[in-house]
Amino acid sequence: MSASTGAPATRGRRELTYAVLLCLAGAGLAFWAVTRTWSVELTARGSLPPGRHTRTGAELLPWVSALALVGLAGGGAVLATRGPVRRLLGGLLALLGLGVAAGGGYGLTESGVSRQWPALVLAGGLVLVAGGLLTALRGGGWPAMGARYERRAARPAEPAGEDRPAVERGTRDAWDALDRGEDPTVR
Repeated sequence: MSASTGAPATRGRRELTYAVLLCLAGAGLAFWAVTRTWSVELTARGSLPPGRHTRTGAELLPWVSALALVGLAGGGAVLATRGPVRRLLGGLLALLGLGVAAGGGYGLTESGVSRQWPALVLAGGLVLVAGGLLTALRGGGWPAMGARYERRAARPAEPAGEDRPAVERGTRDAWDALDRGEDPTVR
């Protein structure tokens, strides 16, 4: 294997990092842009200054912000899944990204709407699609969270013999009491 490609585990971690960052950045950008003011309507009020009514993208297209939030959660969930479930999640994230991008594209076609915010929503949706596709296509072989994050089966009780130092025994006994729901400070 050449030095430029790196070891498979290193390459997998790098791809995982890129996919998560793409998903989070795309969904975050889209959510931020959809909460900006997309349109301003001025209403004439006679001799008074005109009334000003602003509308955000979330008011015009409320489903876009919901999809972007789900995309943010899904980007984090890529870290917690593995194998075929991660690949399925990647496909769902790609579909979410398409929905977000469609909302941005729809905003670009509306009259009276500023163009920069819908364009950023469209761009964020496309970045989310890229992260989802990367996860769907390559995510099955990426490393999963370490076993330290998984719940372990109960271990058999260790003997409370004198083979351990007194400080370790006391600390261990206090933690065991907490695990049983007892207060180790009350004797």
